[in-house]
Amino acid sequence: MTNLSDVQALHPPTGVPVREPALPDPATVRRLRDAAEAIDAAHALASEFRQGASARDRERLLPWDELDRWSASGLGGITVPKAYGGAEVSYATLAEVFVILSEADASLGQIPQNHFGLLGVLREAGSDDQKRRFYAEVLAGQRLGNAGPERRSAASRTILDGTTRLRRTPQGLRLSGTRYYSTGALFAHRVPTRALDDEGRAVQVWVPRNAAGLSVVDDWSSFGQRTTASGTVIFNNVAVSDDDVLPIWQLAARPSLYGPNSQLIQAAIDLGIAQAAFDDALAFVREHARPWTDSKVERASDDPYIIADFGRLAIDIEAARAVLQEAAHTLDAIAAQSNTGATTDAITDADSARASVAVAEAKVLTTEAALHASEKLFELAGSSATRAKHNLDRHWRNARTHTLHDPVRWKLHLIGNYQLNQAFPARHSWN
Repeated sequence: MTNLSDVQALHPPTGVPVREPALPDPATVRRLRDAAEAIDAAHALASEFRQGASARDRERLLPWDELDRWSASGLGGITVPKAYGGAEVSYATLAEVFVILSEADASLGQIPQNHFGLLGVLREAGSDDQKRRFYAEVLAGQRLGNAGPERRSAASRTILDGTTRLRRTPQGLRLSGTRYYSTGALFAHRVPTRALDDEGRAVQVWVPRNAAGLSVVDDWSSFGQRTTASGTVIFNNVAVSDDDVLPIWQLAARPSLYGPNSQLIQAAIDLGIAQAAFDDALAFVREHARPWTDSKVERASDDPYIIADFGRLAIDIEAARAVLQEAAHTLDAIAAQSNTGATTDAITDADSARASVAVAEAKVLTTEAALHASEKLFELAGSSATRAKHNLDRHWRNARTHTLHDPVRWKLHLIGNYQLNQAFPARHSWN
């Protein structure tokens, strides 16, 4: 069992004491009612978040205050079903919210990713009592942050394998394990994680952030998405209530939308990064770039090759946006088959597969758009754009880091196998 001191020795923290999130005052948390209010709230936050995005990236300033404002905005509860007091916005609205936030600050866009992915799992696998309790916490402004997969080892060869265990002892349930890539856990009020129970079944344990034996280590040191704090979480014999355990092993045998929902958010984040790079490229060329001597034009923005390249980029980004919206509408149409609005029992194997394929198509295009726009920025803007003071490389660093979340080559395989062999994708959070 790895202990906290071992992890700190291998991954030295920043030197700043790890802060625990304060519980929001429910009286100050807005209750959003519909899609229009959700989009307006996202734009309002984005206008604030955009101002300090470069400085937060450069100096790795963790966005505690920004996330408190995110909680107060009510955006955390927009997917809660109406039956439980939420706005129950569409998948199309959810995707647009993530594009807006990620364009302003890609790290702040990604931090709530697991929050909504976990709410999708709760919708599919939670009991009515669990939904009432956890949805109420979320509507009161509390944040969720997943403890991610384990590092590769003999016992953890893929992201679905691991040694994290939930065991029943004479003292009750106890959770032990070490997890990594835990985006949002540092800032969260609950830190759900995947584990195997005594019967070898996959469960999801929703652990309170202040639980004894739970440690969140600020050891995230990637060159991109620097303030997501996607570091290490350690569960050291954590006492767990039976009421905080979701039987996610049941999801593998039942078609649902929890995987496509998670992937839709990933694609939306990448589209936001692409749009941010495109916008900064436009501004730099207009305001700073010099025309090439052979172009015989007065302004770089009149260079016919630069104009054509911007046209190509605009098409690529708009194509990615259109396919993302189409994927979201596909999920919305499938979800509409549910009679209750709180579950998706009417979804078939074919529906689930169609949703995964639609989102995979969007993920391929948003990945390509984010990487291309963030790299092309420098070719169009010129060498002066590489100066450290502009920090424009953060777009490529963010795109390259986030698009590695799950390999796009397997999205292409998923799509091709579905079209050629009518093969349905495996059901998990990455499809």
